[in-house]
Amino acid sequence: MTLDIDDLIGSLMASLDRIDYIKAADIPNIELYMDQVTTFMESRLKNTTRNPGVDKVLTKTMINNYAKSNILPPPDKKKYSREHMYILLFIYYFKNILSINDIDVALKPIKEKYFGEGRDDKPYSVEDVYEAIRLTAEGLTDSIKEDLLNTYHTATGIFPDAKGEDEEILTMFSFITLLVLDVYIKKLLIEKMVDGYSEKLGYTKNKDGKNEK
Repeated sequence: MTLDIDDLIGSLMASLDRIDYIKAADIPNIELYMDQVTTFMESRLKNTTRNPGVDKVLTKTMINNYAKSNILPPPDKKKYSREHMYILLFIYYFKNILSINDIDVALKPIKEKYFGEGRDDKPYSVEDVYEAIRLTAEGLTDSIKEDLLNTYHTATGIFPDAKGEDEEILTMFSFITLLVLDVYIKKLLIEKMVDGYSEKLGYTKNKDGKNEK
């Protein structure tokens, strides 16, 4: 078992550089039918999947289920606006970490307060919210790289006496586990935040664990 760790780290850094968040200006300025929505998302986000060309980004069934669950506002005469696209992008990123119920809680205030073009009473639009967060996320790449390197260096010191194949196996396992634990802890924190947010919105959970007003 041989693995060039320098090549691995270089590959991870290159992967971070390839993350391309969709800009508001890239989203078509017309309403789209379902096939157009899935085609656009697939073309722009396929490289974020584990197996590009095999894994689907968002399917018609997924989008229909989000609309039926009121997580995604219903389309207007089967057409999806730019605002729908922003909500779908948030859902796409959230669904890798959060449950459907938690996504609903997180997005509900955004939809209720900022969704709906032509509303003069709202201080921000869904596009304003999306673009501000996208720009901030793009600026975090360097700090994420630094954290990744620090985690790797920490992993290399856990078994200082290991040599040869043992060193390689234990370093790789330690590196993976530390990254997993980081995600695990952050997921727990996010769930605690969502639960607190849910209570503030007046939700209660039924016997199936689903949110109810």
